[in-house]
Amino acid sequence: QVQLVESGGRLVQAGGSLRLSCAASGLTFSSYTMGWFRQAPGKEREFVAAISWADGRAYYADSVKGRFTGSRVNAKNTLYLQMNSLKPEGTAVYYCAATRAPYPRQTSEVTCWGQGTQVTVSS
Repeated sequence: QVQLVESGGRLVQAGGSLRLSCAASGLTFSSYTMGWFRQAPGKEREFVAAISWADGRAYYADSVKGRFTGSRVNAKNTLYLQMNSLKPEGTAVYYCAATRAPYPRQTSEVTCWGQGTQVTVSS
């Protein structure tokens, strides 16, 4: 059974940095697009970043482009999200996602979800 376990979320001041990690098991990691979504209180879950299994390319939501960097280490079945210059609107639960879709941006394209990790950005 597939398991995705996120870690690294915490309270951070605006302008600060955090690195999230997602440890995956129960799947052929290198054959999955791995990504991050987030859900703020009262809002829908939204795409943040992903790294495609097809070409290894990382791509991002416009709201985080230039500040967030996604990476993956296939040998360790681990996905990362380096978040710099954090803003208060980045406060959300961040979810790790896995899918066979090559370039997903919609929640409907995701096959497996982690339990989420809370990121709170104070102003």
